Amino acid sequence: MPHSNFTALLRQAAILIFTVLVCGVISGCSEKNEYVEPPAPEVTVSKPLIENVTEYLEFTGTTKAVEEIEIRARVEGFLERVDFEDGDYVKEGQLLFIIDPRPYEAAVENARGRLAKHKAQLERATKEYQRNLLLFKQNAASEANVVKWKSEMEESKGTVLSSQAALDKALLDLSYCTIRAPIDGRVSRKRVDVGNLVGAGEFTLLTTVRKPDPIYAYFSINERDLLRVMKMAREEGIPADNPDRIVLELALANETNFPHEGHLDFADSTVDPNTGTLELRGLFPNSGPPYIIMPGLFVRVRLPIAERENALLVNERVLGLDQGGRYLLVVGNENKVEQRYVKIGALRDGMRVIEDGLKPEDRVVVKGIQRAIPGAKVTPQEAQAEKPVKASEPAKESTEPAAEPSK
Repeated sequence: MPHSNFTALLRQAAILIFTVLVCGVISGCSEKNEYVEPPAPEVTVSKPLIENVTEYLEFTGTTKAVEEIEIRARVEGFLERVDFEDGDYVKEGQLLFIIDPRPYEAAVENARGRLAKHKAQLERATKEYQRNLLLFKQNAASEANVVKWKSEMEESKGTVLSSQAALDKALLDLSYCTIRAPIDGRVSRKRVDVGNLVGAGEFTLLTTVRKPDPIYAYFSINERDLLRVMKMAREEGIPADNPDRIVLELALANETNFPHEGHLDFADSTVDPNTGTLELRGLFPNSGPPYIIMPGLFVRVRLPIAERENALLVNERVLGLDQGGRYLLVVGNENKVEQRYVKIGALRDGMRVIEDGLKPEDRVVVKGIQRAIPGAKVTPQEAQAEKPVKASEPAKESTEPAAEPSK
């Protein structure tokens, strides 16, 4: 092929390639770079649970033994014997301590001797009075002798009474040397060891005995709640002097439910004007040993006040909190998230009663809460309303965090 023809072919090929490139650039520039919106995040929604629930008033209280007796030394002496182990359960009348009784035994014998002497003096004075009175009637004795022996007799009577009281006191002191349990209960630790002097100038505390079953729970109620309870009692025909018909439930600090049922045992006669509260006392069974409820514990007490029909409940974990109060995230008809402020009620087995701000048909975000932004759209996945977790069922932990406060 001639060189001129080959050069012409190369020139035509270059022009063709350049034309294709230019057309490709022009065609690419003519396409629009449009923004494609990402899909709405998925969240799980559920309608509130509708059930009849009992409304409660809840209180914080402290427990106390129904009987608590401090065992003290009532006479002076050296502690001779301790007849129990620290923490034992003892029966009424069981021996606990012995204080050296020998000085008091001697005092009893001395008092008996004095009483016998004074009784003999009374007997002699009585006989002399009777003899002189008879002689006086026969004009064989003077009136002065009659008066004298009558006076001696009356004085001896008083001395005998005094000596009898001294003997009784000595016997009582001797009885105090033997100390027994006044009630059935659990004894605390011994406060004094054997060999120590007790009762010297004071009634030395030796130990304490507490009756563990049943047990009291003391708590206070404010004026507003007190009026509600009084109204309930009137409606149910419960007299003020018979409060044990009012049921109470108790829970320890590590109990999520209220497994201990008792009743109201006592209500104070006046409201404290300084605090505006009234002291109440509940009585609860505490069978054992071992006794589950110990004196001195902080406990939660609740009192059923009313029945609420068709109450709306949601899981406590889906509630959020910010400066506006407690709220729920609700998905509307256009799948937009709404931050709904609500008024909450009682907590029941992990489910919170919603008193205001929620409707039965509302779809509440229960999972994917962090992806649900108020005002934004979401892709809701329906789930069944959650059931309350009973005390006998282990609570299932959720990996979903609770609602965060809105910015």
